Amino acid sequence: MTSFDDSRLTAMGLFAEAFGGLLAKTHTSFAEAGLSDIDFETLIRLARSPGRRLRMSDLAAQTSLSTSGVTRVVDRLEREGLVARQACATDRRASYAVITQAGTDRLTAVLPRHLADIEEWFTGLLPPEQLDVFLDMLRTIRDAVRPCATAGAESGESSAGAAAVAAQEP
Repeated sequence: MTSFDDSRLTAMGLFAEAFGGLLAKTHTSFAEAGLSDIDFETLIRLARSPGRRLRMSDLAAQTSLSTSGVTRVVDRLEREGLVARQACATDRRASYAVITQAGTDRLTAVLPRHLADIEEWFTGLLPPEQLDVFLDMLRTIRDAVRPCATAGAESGESSAGAAAVAAQEP
């Protein structure tokens, strides 16, 4: 018989509850700025990437969206003037999503509230030494379950196997 009190179930449940709660706490600030959660994630990843751009395939890998899903998000953000597409000089089949000044301005407007929410509901709840350990643990888990999560994070044209760049990670 399976034990329903297994600590692995508890760990997964607590993680899901914490993540869901954090999303609920941050959703309001995004909505007030006219952004969805995925819009914000897309814009912040572009803003924190080398050259403030990512190949569309790398953006899909980093956001866990399908290539068609990321295309729809970028199409919408492009219509709003927050993102532009840029052809790849070395590969006609590839293109980049690039954050525009309007996209940067939108992020700049929402960031103070978002950071305050993060501080109140997440990082501020942990002493610095616990936060450092927690971040290391999250990177270990992330790297195992989403090895492409940092795709395109390094300068250069490689779209797979890019090493984690701590300053890049949202």
